[in-house]
Amino acid sequence: MDFIAVIVAAFAGFAFGAAWYMTLSKPWMDAAGIKANENGRPEGATMVPYVMALVAMILVSGMMRHTFALSGIETVGKGLISGLGIGLFFISPWIMINNGYTNRPFKLTLIDSGYATFGCAIVGAILTLF
Repeated sequence: MDFIAVIVAAFAGFAFGAAWYMTLSKPWMDAAGIKANENGRPEGATMVPYVMALVAMILVSGMMRHTFALSGIETVGKGLISGLGIGLFFISPWIMINNGYTNRPFKLTLIDSGYATFGCAIVGAILTLF
């Protein structure tokens, strides 16, 4: 069952990311310095980043499941709060460091960190459902 939980949680996190970045596509592209084509999509876009994102979500979900099992996190509430904490206090500071060293706008950090925080909360909640 753990494998199924990891896959379902990863797809939920990926789907949340799709909704998050579709909603914030214009400010995200502006902050990231990505040029849009005539359709408003990134120039030269390929499927590679989406495949990489899905693989990354499976890895994150798998490690979160492992950590939750070792920590005794078994309820949806604990999974949600633990996931929120992982996104807010582990992933978001790392994003801030990377964006700071590359002189990216803080707006980009907020958008990307928001996804990491709420995406991990969703993954954490779903992992505890199985």
